[in-house]
Amino acid sequence: MEPLELAMFPLESALLPDQDLPLRIFEPRYGALVRHCLDTGDPFGVVLISRGREVGGGDSRCDVGVMSRIIECDDQGAGRYALHCRTGERIRVHEWLPDDPYPRARVAPWPDEPGDEVSAAQLVDVEDRAVALFERIAQAGGITLPGREVLLGLSHPDRYGRPLHSAGGADGRRAHRGAARGRGCGRRGGRVSAVRIAPRDRSLR
Repeated sequence: MEPLELAMFPLESALLPDQDLPLRIFEPRYGALVRHCLDTGDPFGVVLISRGREVGGGDSRCDVGVMSRIIECDDQGAGRYALHCRTGERIRVHEWLPDDPYPRARVAPWPDEPGDEVSAAQLVDVEDRAVALFERIAQAGGITLPGREVLLGLSHPDRYGRPLHSAGGADGRRAHRGAARGRGCGRRGGRVSAVRIAPRDRSLR
């Protein structure tokens, strides 16, 4: 498949397929990106910033990310938006284009490589190690942690293991380069007057 041109959101966290992405938009270039996506229905790409910050530009960006779509949008006026987005299939950047009027790149889908299915026991083992790491950090900082299910984001039993989709930084990059499962996602028609913002939303000024 030939690479396609896509608007891009470089973020300081790595995202995987099938993940919620709340965003608060303040910076003019990202306001232009939002309007483009709302007008055309196009998705946008999300990649991890390897060096630098989200605000102001001048960052270095990774070449692996995910396709994302705006699911809900609250236009707050003065070029500000509150978004609820959902990530879809994995992508790879072939070429970065000039950031005019917002970050853009030529990207192509990156399907899963053949491999063995990950077992429930393997997911539990990874989560056990993650919890142990959190406990060490909390102990060093004198912090009291919530219970395991709250810590891992497990809202009900049949989602066991899905908090792995919240991996960030280098862990997220390694997961992308493994056999991350990608899913497409649709877009609700029309505009809405409210947006559901998760507690860990991100602000792009």
